[in-house]
Amino acid sequence: MAASSCLLLLLLLPGLVSALHSPPACKIRITSKGLDLVKQEGLRFVEQELQNITVSDLYGKEGQFHYNISQVKVTDLQLAFSDLHFQPQQHLVFNISNASISLRFRRQLLYWFFYDIGSINASADGVHIQTVLQLAKDRAGRLKISGMSCEASIARMHMGFSGTLRRVYDFLSTFIVTGMRFLLSQQICPSLEHASLVLLNSLLDTVPVRSYVDEHIGIDYSLLRDPAVSSDTLDLDFKGMFFPRAREDELLENHAVEPVIKETERMVYVALSEYFFDSALHAYFQEGVLAIELQGEQVPKDLEVLLRASFFGTIFMLSPTVDAPLRLVLQVSAPPRCTIKPSGTSVSVSAFLNISMVLPGRPAVQLSSMAMETKLSAKVFLQGKALRVQLDLRRFRIYSKQSALESLALFSLQAPLKTLLQLTIMPIINERTKKGVQIPLPEGMDFTREVVTNHAGFLTVGADLHFSKGLREVIEKYRPVPTAPAYPSSQAAETSLGPQQ
Repeated sequence: MAASSCLLLLLLLPGLVSALHSPPACKIRITSKGLDLVKQEGLRFVEQELQNITVSDLYGKEGQFHYNISQVKVTDLQLAFSDLHFQPQQHLVFNISNASISLRFRRQLLYWFFYDIGSINASADGVHIQTVLQLAKDRAGRLKISGMSCEASIARMHMGFSGTLRRVYDFLSTFIVTGMRFLLSQQICPSLEHASLVLLNSLLDTVPVRSYVDEHIGIDYSLLRDPAVSSDTLDLDFKGMFFPRAREDELLENHAVEPVIKETERMVYVALSEYFFDSALHAYFQEGVLAIELQGEQVPKDLEVLLRASFFGTIFMLSPTVDAPLRLVLQVSAPPRCTIKPSGTSVSVSAFLNISMVLPGRPAVQLSSMAMETKLSAKVFLQGKALRVQLDLRRFRIYSKQSALESLALFSLQAPLKTLLQLTIMPIINERTKKGVQIPLPEGMDFTREVVTNHAGFLTVGADLHFSKGLREVIEKYRPVPTAPAYPSSQAAETSLGPQQ
């Protein structure tokens, strides 16, 4: 029994190792420069969260002195010194030092026979907050804040009293100051924990993991492993595989070169391997949409005249009605392949072209069937968050699979068919690719100043980041329902798919 178990393990081990080391087709690197921009937007978010701190009522008795403090509100924050940086292996560290928090609350004081009510202004100075966020991949393959540690302290706290009993208050305010300092420091970390594990995770839910590109294909952007964090960068490895919608579970094995990102000058880098584009072309091929049919008036007049002249004898022998419309069917015969070199990106396409005559009341009669080999140059660019491809015809060749003599006879059709592709077919293809595919970034965050660089087997897009929407705006849009329980720290990395699913 033990021997059979060991044998089974040995058989499964290569597959397990392959799954653990599956190369990513899409890699994203966020650098320290990008983190500086995130810090600015994140600091505004933290200020808004701390302004909503809820402090419990404080009441007590010391001798003949009775006090009740209620309706505590934060009126102002001064977060003068803050820092957000990477910490290997999977952490982000957010520090706030020497901050101040201004408060206002209602007082009810009784000393002997003197009863006084009113408001008190207070300030907490020397506030220090250290927050460490742990990043991980959840079960759905989405980046999440899986855990958090927080420390908060207040160095000094002052309260300003006024009125006839001011000196008495100054003498007895130690109890109030000590109590308020304790209560305030105890509320800072829970507020930031909720902001991180619930609110910020709702922002990360807007990153698409598995979504549809159009009516034919979708894309899988699930993370393959936990993020890799160095002192200067955060690297994310995405599957980056397109799939046909009719067969969503179909997998295409990745044999492409793994993208490598070495640069750190820009805020963010996106690297895409040949597999990223090949899987899209393969998915479209599997869906059977890489075919175009032209008939009648859709066929350019000059080409129609040339075709009728080329096949005049055949047409004349078929029927007296030689004015029957022609039909051209162009269909890709194998999944196209993408090649990325430092000199540029190209797509190789093999197809066949069937030329038929559509006779009225009779089945279409095929005049010729020819093979085509085409190489397209591809210009890849990024706009907003949409990755787009502009294709252009570079090389074109037609030949007959029947005989070399027939291939020679088709030579006169080479130039007009190439013109057909350039003027008729290529605009149709580029119109279909105009929408592009979204790069996995949270909602409200876009790329600017993009630069595309080709390498051997992959390309990189270096860009800066821009917030088109504030964190608060996006979080309020996807804020969890108040009745829903907050994510426990131990389960925050196992949330379900987000609103973009």
